[in-house]
Amino acid sequence: MPEGDTVLQTAARLHAALAGRVLTEADLRVPRFATSDLSGRTVLDVTARGKHLLTRVEGGLTLHSHLRMDGAWRVYTPGERWRGGPGHQIRAVLANTEHTAVGYRLPVLELLRTSEESRAVGHLGPDLLGPDWDPGAAVARLAATPDRPLGEALLDQRNLAGIGNVYKCELCFLARVTPWLPVGALPDGALPRLVALAHRLLDANRYRPTRTTTVRAERRPDAPAPARPKRPLPPLRVQEPLYVYGRHRRPCLRCGTPIRKADEADRPTYWCPSCQAGPTP
Repeated sequence: MPEGDTVLQTAARLHAALAGRVLTEADLRVPRFATSDLSGRTVLDVTARGKHLLTRVEGGLTLHSHLRMDGAWRVYTPGERWRGGPGHQIRAVLANTEHTAVGYRLPVLELLRTSEESRAVGHLGPDLLGPDWDPGAAVARLAATPDRPLGEALLDQRNLAGIGNVYKCELCFLARVTPWLPVGALPDGALPRLVALAHRLLDANRYRPTRTTTVRAERRPDAPAPARPKRPLPPLRVQEPLYVYGRHRRPCLRCGTPIRKADEADRPTYWCPSCQAGPTP
């Protein structure tokens, strides 16, 4: 499931394949932009902003895309078979002499002026993986709605950008509260620690091929030491990549209680009824 770490990896692959090269083909398969022709222009860079992708092209244009639940960008070399899905799911093709980037099932694809990128991403809160990450601002935005369920607040990209459903479930487990606990009901000091943990987890996974939350994030030598948590991370019984997400009815890695699942608006929520305190559906 594309979240901030996945989108950052996608941006890096697209940047390596497209940036600094002239487009020989630019096929946007959405009605509004089907006649737009970017061929002959040089791609300047590809940048991730939260869960959004910004492909900037010379001439002051930006191709904005969002993967949401199952969108994907794949990069191929000349002659390589495209394997991202059937042809009718292709929404964009960007090619140069060395690589072809194909966008599958993209629910958001629009061409806008680079000077107007704020229309697409200006509403986002601090980017967990961005150069301007501001934990204090993220904490303040979350705390501004104390009656809101924590899981819902974490998913709101206006509070902090990059968290999706997987991290929502994992962070609530690590905080030992259910996603339905109001933000204001968290213990004193828990919200800043949770925001710091979210940053460490996404940062640790930014280069991993498989997302994992069950391995402690390694701290860079030049990074400040994180605040010592009041309670340690749960010990592992077996090595699994995730604590609760996707583990419905399987034993909790900490206490052995079967993990529970609630389906809410196409977003399944997983939690341990023994380890996590707070309201449930």
